[in-house]
Amino acid sequence: MEAEGRTLKENTMRVGWGMAFVALAAIFILIAGGFLLWGIYEQLLTVMSQPAAAMLISLTALILAAISAFVARKITSHAP
Repeated sequence: MEAEGRTLKENTMRVGWGMAFVALAAIFILIAGGFLLWGIYEQLLTVMSQPAAAMLISLTALILAAISAFVARKITSHAP
């Protein structure tokens, strides 16, 4: 019985650390994506007005979010 308890504890710790690093990676991805969009926005300011650049970047972010949600739904869906 003690061996199963140790195995359970080890596997729980492994999963916990794995989830922590996945969360950390997600935070870094969000930060990097934000800086990428900000950089594109700053570049667009040289060729268009500030409101137009902001709307274009917002539309781009919205499209990326919709694509990500669609892919996540497809991956987690049990239907073929």
